[in-house]
Amino acid sequence: MKSIFFIACTCFATFSFAQTKAPAKPASKTAAKPAAQKVQPPTTAPLLKSFKDSGSYGLGFKVAENLSSQQLDQLNLDLFQRGMKDYFEKKKGLLTNEQADLAISEMMRRSQALVADRNKAAGKAFREEFAKKQGIQSLPNGILYEVITKGTDTTKPTLTSRVRCHYKGTLVNGQVFDSSVDRGEPATFPVNGVIKGWQEVLPLMTVGSKWRVVIPSELAYGDGQAGALIAPGSTLVFEIELLGIEN
Repeated sequence: MKSIFFIACTCFATFSFAQTKAPAKPASKTAAKPAAQKVQPPTTAPLLKSFKDSGSYGLGFKVAENLSSQQLDQLNLDLFQRGMKDYFEKKKGLLTNEQADLAISEMMRRSQALVADRNKAAGKAFREEFAKKQGIQSLPNGILYEVITKGTDTTKPTLTSRVRCHYKGTLVNGQVFDSSVDRGEPATFPVNGVIKGWQEVLPLMTVGSKWRVVIPSELAYGDGQAGALIAPGSTLVFEIELLGIEN
């Protein structure tokens, strides 16, 4: 049950952080310590019958949102609610802690497998359409790429090189999940320290070149969840600009 406990704690922590403003720092080490301020209760009326009602609903909504982000939205809500009710009423559970942990792990495994299969099918369809575009080249491992800009430098990195790149990563639906371009700062990293797809592509690029690269899930994050946006089985699309080689 540790995973459910963690989810609930995360929701409480998020709520507390959003409601608390960090106190201003003293002007100097000798400045007087500001007096403790009393926390003021909300002045707006509760949307439901009481703040207890509104808070209870809000907590339930946030827990559901968190579960959904972890691909755990296919629940038997009656039994989910009964489990919470039995716990709060100190009734004997239908499962032991060990049985509950095993059941949760198996449900998560099956849920992730279904999500991965669905995303792999979507990725395969995307790659088939992308491959039809003019100028698209393919590698034996299934990676597809398009040369957007051809670099004038002939230097290429190796697996042991450190490189400096600008990049933007999107899902096949176009949603951006990471972008050094948006941050306004290139990323520097060892070639052998990134996902397998990048390790395959970067040694083929020359400094100054920019490629659009489509990477199958097995050369990205596989059947695992990576952050909030990259779901199991996701094909990833990158625009990669190789700016330089550090060593």
